Amino acid sequence: MNDLKELSIQEIASLIYMDWTMEKVSYSARPYLDAMTYLNSIDDMYMLDSGKSIVRYFLANASSWRGDTAKEVKAELKSRLK
Repeated sequence: MNDLKELSIQEIASLIYMDWTMEKVSYSARPYLDAMTYLNSIDDMYMLDSGKSIVRYFLANASSWRGDTAKEVKAELKSRLK
């Protein structure tokens, strides 16, 4: 897997889409994952929402996404929230 620390939020969202097929993406996580495709950094804004809040809501709604990739990506996103 790519070094996640070097990837933008957009690139991470692409990895998530590749790993978590669209028919299985949780309906509650999908809007936040879609919004992440417009973020370069966690400090960016998407409409009136901060990148941090979008990532937080994605993580809160992505509990059904599992596996090694999910574990690594979620850990990286959490580390960016600190």
